[in-house]
Amino acid sequence: MEFFPLLELPEEIQAVVVERAAHNSIQDLYGLKASSRSMKALAERRGVYHFLDVLSVPWGLNMPSELLKACYDEGNPSTLYIKGVQFFYSLDLHEEGLSLMKRAADAGYERAVYTHAMTRAIFEGEGKYFDGIPFESVDRSGKLVRSVKWSWGLWHGDYFRDHKVMFICFFMSSFYRCQCANLVQRQCHCLWYIDVTKDDNMCNRCFWIKELGLFLRDFEPISLLRDTRMW
Repeated sequence: MEFFPLLELPEEIQAVVVERAAHNSIQDLYGLKASSRSMKALAERRGVYHFLDVLSVPWGLNMPSELLKACYDEGNPSTLYIKGVQFFYSLDLHEEGLSLMKRAADAGYERAVYTHAMTRAIFEGEGKYFDGIPFESVDRSGKLVRSVKWSWGLWHGDYFRDHKVMFICFFMSSFYRCQCANLVQRQCHCLWYIDVTKDDNMCNRCFWIKELGLFLRDFEPISLLRDTRMW
């Protein structure tokens, strides 16, 4: 990509381009920074790091802690999300974790909107936050959240496992008994097969049971090797 023609644009337009580049990817932002001194100055001004999605870069690449802290200090939604998830799921700081996730969700960060809604439903029994997820985006958002693997791995704690057991006990049997959609016969009607057991004609209740089940089955906590309490 050629960045030098940007220097011919008005400064306020250059600033918008830098913000869009930051929103798009870290690679694009650093490409702009390397293009010229003026672009570097714009890319390093306060507020730009707010727009970065730090999860657009594989977590295993070990992004510098200074960059993550700079993003968090500017209220960056993706770092609010990461810290909130680690606080809630890895450190058992539930109130603080939910608050951080909600801030990221209120900022419109897609991963946070989905994860916050799932967390509230599973651990507090509140389904009202599902309304904040556009129905046509649920499948994409869920796959986006569940696809993140934190490289070092970490088992869920007892709090998560206990709620997973409760979910299986109270909801799995009703999901498979409900006649709202065509069932694909399986030898074992369990959490493992919840995404391939019914077709798309399921009722609203079963649809959300499926999403909650997928979250409980596939979501990974954030490794403590990157301690967000240091931000």
